[in-house]
Amino acid sequence: MTLQFISAAPKVTLTKAFATPFRNVVATAKTCYSSKGIVMDEQVGDREKFTPLVQSIYEAGHHTTFQHAHFQFALENVSRQFIWSFLHAHPFYNSEQVSQRYVTVKPDTVTIPDLPPQQAAIYRECVELQFEAYRNLSSLLEAPVRAEFYRRFNRSDRMAKSHDRSISRKAQEAARYVLPVATHAYLYHTVSGITLLRYYRMAEMLDTPSEQKIVLRKMVDELLSLDRDYEITLQEPLSPEAFPELAVLEARRNAGPDFVREFDATLGGRTSLLTSWTGNAEAAVADAVREVLGLTMAAMSNEEALRLAASPEENRLLGESLNLTTLHKVSRALFHAHFTFKKRISHAADSQDQRHRMTPGSRPCLAAHLTGAPDFIYPEIVRLDEAAKAVYDETMERVWEKIGRLRQLGAPDEAVLYLLPNAVSVRFSESSDFLNLRHKHQMRLCYNAQEEIWRASVDEAEQVRRLFPTLGQFLLPPCKVRQLARQKPICPEGPRFCGVRVWTLDLDQYERVI
Repeated sequence: MTLQFISAAPKVTLTKAFATPFRNVVATAKTCYSSKGIVMDEQVGDREKFTPLVQSIYEAGHHTTFQHAHFQFALENVSRQFIWSFLHAHPFYNSEQVSQRYVTVKPDTVTIPDLPPQQAAIYRECVELQFEAYRNLSSLLEAPVRAEFYRRFNRSDRMAKSHDRSISRKAQEAARYVLPVATHAYLYHTVSGITLLRYYRMAEMLDTPSEQKIVLRKMVDELLSLDRDYEITLQEPLSPEAFPELAVLEARRNAGPDFVREFDATLGGRTSLLTSWTGNAEAAVADAVREVLGLTMAAMSNEEALRLAASPEENRLLGESLNLTTLHKVSRALFHAHFTFKKRISHAADSQDQRHRMTPGSRPCLAAHLTGAPDFIYPEIVRLDEAAKAVYDETMERVWEKIGRLRQLGAPDEAVLYLLPNAVSVRFSESSDFLNLRHKHQMRLCYNAQEEIWRASVDEAEQVRRLFPTLGQFLLPPCKVRQLARQKPICPEGPRFCGVRVWTLDLDQYERVI
């Protein structure tokens, strides 16, 4: 079933692109076999002449020629659920989207499917109660956030108007957890030609196929308006039956409760549990460092090799804000230690976590995780404030009750999923090599990072450190990395300083509420 929508239609605008993108595909392909040097776009000839060559390399899977041309789109009126489920669920893109952490969300900016009258009324009631709870929590949380803000900064000017914006944003950041994932966003989204072709081919993939088909058709129309030659390689979307998960999900529709119980029992109370790792991680990295330098074990010990690659004191490139490690020969030795974590975080947190594209995760078909019972995450400031927690809990109960009623009335899962709050639990496994885990932790152990991802990163760093103390000691926040690398200022955030001298703390001393 394809959903129709009565909310504002997605708006897609191609804002930047190569002048002759498809001819560049041909020119780069011809250059591979040219004895006369670089072939330019204007030298590739007519479409009839280059079509057989392009079709041949495309069908053979030689797709690097399609990666040169990039396309920047401005997307508006698209749901957070679509962005999480599709646009950001792979590594080959770049996005800059409006932040719910820092920008107040306006009512009526949500995706609304065209449902039968009784279902439509329930859907709208649910959206309205979620936005009402968002407004209430934004107000309720200001007092506890203010108290925590001044405790952290140890300030006496508690009535200073200059702090009101920061306090309001922190309250709003927690309040957004009750908003539906149907909430709209606007963003710049840049992809290569081959990624756009893949997008269109995968348009029927779960969880948001109807919205995907609308947005991707508009993206492709924008592409073809610029360059009709892409018709040569544009394939129509795969049918839903082409996706192997569909038949399994239909046959085992009620397996969610058992899965959730099993997964959560495995976590044992952690946010992120280390489940798999390179058994000889430190030795593997040390060997790789020696290989880079042409040294024997007698000439360089394991500890010396590990410190050369992973310690900001020895490898000051780690303190560079430009993240140069993937280009640096010695730093690349850190690729050879691998780790996998099972995680349970909210949709809101995972929407940021998945932006770390070099620590990929196997995100779920979210409908398969529905249990019928409220299943959500608390922001810490909500959990600790009695009045806010009461509003939050009541909202979650009412949201899941309405979701249950919609399912009983036969509403399609695709429509029902839009009502899930940002707080809904997302369960998945995530893997990383040490090089990219180190960089992610350098960003996310910062006290300014999103709170849940910060907690998951503390969990992960503690477990890696326990197994591999020499490597694990270098999973550090940015300020500590910069201190060890002798970079000034120690905190790179400037006026956004978190208020805590984190570089003076050890991991077991980390503590935060906001």
